[in-house]
Amino acid sequence: MGKSDADFKRLTGVNRPVFEQMLDAYTKTKRDFGRPSKLSYNDQLLLSLMLRKSGFAYWREYRTFFHIGQTYQISESYACKIVHAVENALIGDVRFHLPGKKSLLSLPPQKIRIDATETPIQRPKKNKSGFIAAKRSAIH
Repeated sequence: MGKSDADFKRLTGVNRPVFEQMLDAYTKTKRDFGRPSKLSYNDQLLLSLMLRKSGFAYWREYRTFFHIGQTYQISESYACKIVHAVENALIGDVRFHLPGKKSLLSLPPQKIRIDATETPIQRPKKNKSGFIAAKRSAIH
């Protein structure tokens, strides 16, 4: 990983110490049985972070499992399998477990700012005469 710390965080959404903790949590849950993976644990975690990147790259880049699979030269179904395995491993680790709904509701209210700017959308014009003609021709 020859990237600077800033570039690494920009790429993955997490800094290196957090990445190392995630890698540790993921490798502890993996079992080495069956066919060996084409990707190292490091690459599997990077693949997942590039897709999910903290709310993250998916919404910014719209990368799909197909695109990620092409990047790593694997099938999209295998990319999906890797992402779900990484997510389940991280959810199961105490360091990355998010608080439940009840504990979040007990927190004091926070101020939230939402950008709800309306954007005009060009919609097709309704063509009533075309609708009626099609309806009449269907009857006859």
